[in-house]
Formats: sequence, C-alpha cells, structure tokens
Amino acid sequence: MTSMQQREPQERLGRLRDHVALVTGGTRGIGAAICKELATEGAAIAAGYHRHDEPARKFLAGMTADYPDRRVTLHEGNIGSADDCRRVVAEVIAQHGRLDILVNNAGITIDRTVAKMTDDDWLKVISVNLSGAFFIAQAALDHMLERGTGRIISVSSLIGETGSIGQANYAASKSGLFGLTKSLAKEAVFQLSRAKRPVGDGIGLTVNAVTPGYIATEMLDTVPEKVLDRLRGQILVGRLGRPEEVARVVGFLADDQSAYITGQIWAVNGGLDM
Repeated sequence: MTSMQQREPQERLGRLRDHVALVTGGTRGIGAAICKELATEGAAIAAGYHRHDEPARKFLAGMTADYPDRRVTLHEGNIGSADDCRRVVAEVIAQHGRLDILVNNAGITIDRTVAKMTDDDWLKVISVNLSGAFFIAQAALDHMLERGTGRIISVSSLIGETGSIGQANYAASKSGLFGLTKSLAKEAVFQLSRAKRPVGDGIGLTVNAVTPGYIATEMLDTVPEKVLDRLRGQILVGRLGRPEEVARVVGFLADDQSAYITGQIWAVNGGLDM
C-alpha cells in the first residue's frame, strides 16, 4: 500500500460532511464497515455497541487514527431495551448536536429448530432485531421530523425473505423490518405533510432497508467449510459478500441526493435470490 493510499481515508471529505450518523452494532462486522464508509464520506460517527468493551475501544482507536478529522464516539446500550434506545439517541444528539442518519444494524442470532426453541430464545431475538429497531427509529424519527430531514436505514437479511431451518426467530425479526421500513417511510411523509413541511424538495426524510446475503463476517466463523462451499455454489457470483459491499449501498442510501428513494428494500446477495 502506498503512502498516498494510506492517507486517503484521512484526507477525503465526501458528500456527508457535517452529517452525524448513528450505527447500532457499529463496532464490528458489517456495522464497522458502515461506520468506515460513512466516515470516508465525511460524517461524524456515533457507534452503538453492547457489553463488548474491548473490541469497541479497539474500533474507536482505529477510527480515530484513520479519520482524525472526524468526531467518533461510542455509545453503550442494550438495543433490546426501549429505554436504552431512547437514551442512546438522546446521548448522540446531546454530544453531536444533531442526528442525520440512523443505521439499524444491531442484531443477534439464537438458532434452534422450532421444536427446541424456548420462549426466551424467541423473545430475545425479536426484542433486539425488531423491537429495538422500532424503538431507536421512533426516537430518531421524532428528532428528524423536527428538522425536516433525515435518513433511516435498516440492515435486514436474505433470511427474512427465504426463511431458514433453525432460524424462525431470526427470519421473523428480519422479515418484520420490511414492514417497519415501509410503514416508517409512509409515516415520515404523512407527518411532514401534516406539519405543512414540503416533502418533495431538498434532502427529504427517507426510510429504506438493505438485505445482505451471506457476508464474510465473524457470524460465519463457526460454519463448517463444507457448508460454506455449498453456499458459494448457490450464489450466482460464486463467493461470499464483503462487509464493505453492504456498506457501500448504505452509504448510497444515506446520501442527501438519494431523496427519491424511500420505502425500498435493497438486496446485496450476489444474485442468491434469483
């Protein structure tokens, strides 16, 4: 890597200059890649995380080194708690002065067949992956409606479309994000119109989702290589996705100039759903 390539993330200021982005589950995997993408485009970053303090501090150190001209903050909270969701949004606004972009990325899996799934297995996954996305979006939307602009982007999953054996809770939670996305998109326009705020001009307030397929993150670390080989064989482009490829789509949807895109579900799965 040349010295110019090493300096590029620090020197490049893109189309999200002066924007503030909150990314839940933002210190690892796809979330970390999204934070880097948005920071590269000029945004200040508020990264949410829960319990894993050491990886979060390592992420913060790396981001501070790579993007010295961006403000990067950490916000610990349980996305499965409505009170924590509201607290984190208020904390971000208090520290950064505004919130322009919310990326609902936090998610967990507790995989068991329906016959073996306990009440707690079901409720925990739904509370984090779906209820948490609602509560934090509700708090962010209130702020964005006051300002008249904003972006809410949820990270769903291909499994929400196809289902998967042993993942009824995960599939239901990720599928639920589709309905949440479309309803929030409609309500944002309804509320702006009700407040006599123009909805057709300028940056707008949009709500969208992305649906990654099989992405090479730590969530796949425990999957046997034979299973991964079988999955690769089902993917049209013949490989797993990279977190950066999901982040690129999120960055596009977060752009001020993506104002004509709302209520949409964007697939990033290498053609697996064809």
